[in-house]
Amino acid sequence: MLVVVAPGQGSQSPGFLTPWLEVPGVRDRLDWLSAVSGIDLVAHGTTSDADTIRDTAVAQPLIVGAGLVTLLSLFPHPAAAFGRIGAGAGHSVGEITAAVGAGVISAEQAMVFVRERGRGMAQAAATTPTGMSAVLGGDPDVVVAKAAEHGLTPANMNGAGQIVVAGTLEQLAAFAADPPEGARVRPLEVAGAFHTEHMAPAVSTLAHLARSITTHDPRIPMISNADGRVIHDGREVLGRLVSQVSSPVRWDLCMDAMRDLGVTAVIEIPPAGTLIGLVKRALPGVETLALKTPDDLPAAWRLINDHGRQSVIATNPTWRMVVAPIKGTFRRADDSVVGDDLPVGAGIGTVETLREKLTVAAPHGGTVVEWIVEDGDPVSPGQPILRLHPLGQDSTA
Repeated sequence: MLVVVAPGQGSQSPGFLTPWLEVPGVRDRLDWLSAVSGIDLVAHGTTSDADTIRDTAVAQPLIVGAGLVTLLSLFPHPAAAFGRIGAGAGHSVGEITAAVGAGVISAEQAMVFVRERGRGMAQAAATTPTGMSAVLGGDPDVVVAKAAEHGLTPANMNGAGQIVVAGTLEQLAAFAADPPEGARVRPLEVAGAFHTEHMAPAVSTLAHLARSITTHDPRIPMISNADGRVIHDGREVLGRLVSQVSSPVRWDLCMDAMRDLGVTAVIEIPPAGTLIGLVKRALPGVETLALKTPDDLPAAWRLINDHGRQSVIATNPTWRMVVAPIKGTFRRADDSVVGDDLPVGAGIGTVETLREKLTVAAPHGGTVVEWIVEDGDPVSPGQPILRLHPLGQDSTA
């Protein structure tokens, strides 16, 4: 099974888009997304220096725009991607790219959203001197506890021995002087404490704007970086894009979900490299590719041919599929039978693990067509549980 992932802020480097301008259509698409966002993506992706593209208000639209245009090079016919990608995920701002790839929002909506996200986070960061530091090695529990001692937030739980902590510059300095046992602390060149409470003002702005964004349910399983759950409701995806600005990124749980889904290959779209490094350490045996330049496209197409398979969601466009958000045991709480109508938001059961019990609901409601799993069955993230037909349509169609 193929997973396509999109990187977050900090993955960009000067000139990384230069070779992509030789690909037919890329410059035209970048010009269009530049017009939508009001940011010159061509210049920032080719000639701007490192300090310029480090600016949050520039970096975030640049990363999303780069991901969108290179996705179209990877899949020249976008609809074909739904039949080959088993799941998608994005790290931090990369989750916006993933949402477009899954069909939740349009590219134009994404560019306006990410422009305001970048501006809002830059403004929030300017109010108090804050930053982030990477912690390499050490016991994760010890690292988190030590961070808490200094008032820091574990903003990125990246797995593979890497945690990023965030807070004020004074807190970070104290933490560096008193590091967790067996760990190395490396300051990151970022403008603020992203994915912490310091970004709350940006969340309020995005929540207001999100009310005017229309969404569609994902056409492929989308793994949320908030908790590694597979999300199948478009409005929930958008809500998570808003809240993740001030919430920690759990990339470690995303990789756990990929393992549970049965991943065999991962492609990272530009600016690529960071996430593939984490996947290689956390998921040994999985074939990986960092799509950095057009020279990598033939290898990417080979991976797509060898590992791509049609998503259950994509093969049933006329049905609404209620899927498992996590790995666990399904416990049915609904006695409906084929032909019954379920109201919007109806709870159908729970998925239970050793640590938690998560309610599963039918966010849109619909007519029951088929129960795919039974009470007590083990389920994997993204596995269909119940097939529904939209209310008001013939369920025998």
